[in-house]
Amino acid sequence: MNFSTISFRVRYAETDQMGVVYHGNYLQYLEMGRVEWLRAMGISYKRMEEDGIKLPVISVNLKYLKSAAYDDHITVVTKIKKLPQVRIEFDYEIKSENGDLLVEANTVLAFMDTATNKPIRCPDSLLEKIKETYF
Repeated sequence: MNFSTISFRVRYAETDQMGVVYHGNYLQYLEMGRVEWLRAMGISYKRMEEDGIKLPVISVNLKYLKSAAYDDHITVVTKIKKLPQVRIEFDYEIKSENGDLLVEANTVLAFMDTATNKPIRCPDSLLEKIKETYF
């Protein structure tokens, strides 16, 4: 299994005047998916940062297919297809409660050393956890 899921209800504040989720909020949903993806392996994003590793987003692509609205129950499916090196790439599907595909997305993040602000390879400890959990 190379994916994790998180489900939640859309909050009123996440919608626009048309009553649908404001497009920029989907980026937050992707982040929620990544954080839960790490948590499923027993890894805390906060702890990674404390250990001197940050993961800035370097690429984002979203394809909006259908709208979500206030109080809709949605699920973010977060996947990786390959083991990370200096970059880690995620694919996402955001689905409605009845399984309709709302958004397809992709992000690429780079592993960075917090002290030097330079790219680094994926830490071996994280790589091993990914292999155990998702491959």
